[in-house]
Amino acid sequence: MAEVEELVSNKQVLAVGYITGNPTQADMYFHTSTISLQLPPEASDAVLVKNLYLSCDPYMRGSKRTDRKNLFYSFSPDSPIIGYGVCKVLDSKHPDFKKGDLVWGVTKWEEYSVITMTDSLIKIEHKDVPLSYYTGLLGMPGMTAYAGFYEVGIPKKGDYVFISSAFGAVGQLVGQLAKLMGCYVVGSAGSKDKVEILKTKFGFDGAFTYKEEQDLNATLKKYFPEGIDIYFDNVGGDMFEAALSNMRRRGRIVVAGMISQYNVDEPKGIKNLVDIVFKQIKIEAFIVYDYYHLYPKFLDTILPYVREGKITYVEDIAEGLENGPAALEAMFTGRSGGKQVVLVAHE
Repeated sequence: MAEVEELVSNKQVLAVGYITGNPTQADMYFHTSTISLQLPPEASDAVLVKNLYLSCDPYMRGSKRTDRKNLFYSFSPDSPIIGYGVCKVLDSKHPDFKKGDLVWGVTKWEEYSVITMTDSLIKIEHKDVPLSYYTGLLGMPGMTAYAGFYEVGIPKKGDYVFISSAFGAVGQLVGQLAKLMGCYVVGSAGSKDKVEILKTKFGFDGAFTYKEEQDLNATLKKYFPEGIDIYFDNVGGDMFEAALSNMRRRGRIVVAGMISQYNVDEPKGIKNLVDIVFKQIKIEAFIVYDYYHLYPKFLDTILPYVREGKITYVEDIAEGLENGPAALEAMFTGRSGGKQVVLVAHE
């Protein structure tokens, strides 16, 4: 007699449709489906996972624009939200993963997921640090900070470093890496509380609330009277223009993101581009996926710092998949109190 397949309920967060601005709770809805906790024989190279933590990140806006190529859309009509997460393998048809493995990579906003894009999964070998760190500090944002700062920025001891959106998941680590290297570091953030944490917890030499500054150019001149060697850009727009005006000769601008420009119909033009020529400034954008081959080297660098307490991290963990949409909205509106994470289930 054939064995009856056992199905379990699977709560999901689905997208209402494609969106044109920052995601809000109204762009998502809940649905409960069923799923088997055993993969069918034909599911070649797939893995079945239990999602433990889900990451809220700035790229997670589903604006489907024909003039811009996104790496993947996190919002597709009536489909689960897509993003990074930490998962436990329940069943596997892939030779690199076995039942019980912990992994991080691209998954779906639901309790259980069948992942066929297994090339995005990285096995978690080091479990003496919080698993949630693999959504941020030890995951994609951490790799973004590491690759952008070291590989693109090419820092030197004593460099003057400015980081926009410095309280974000990437900026937190960039600032601490720069301080450990002996750089002078200043960051911008969205509130006085975040500015205080940048200075007291992360060791920034200075920080300011960009919303309270009327003249960003003058603000940067105050913090960098001798100019900026490395600008780590997460914002674009007015902040980029002000930083460009304050760059030193042969300065480097590392473009990790431009969150202020993603949803505008007419992106802001930069008026002072001639400074690139006069100051011989290098501007380079990058995509973290091109640097994942450095992940072992990244861990060798970061993990000792974390274990020794030389690098710390601030997280804002929302408990329960049902609080996921509110957490994602909070991240985009600046209300999150650190790297925004959703706890779906304990291991």
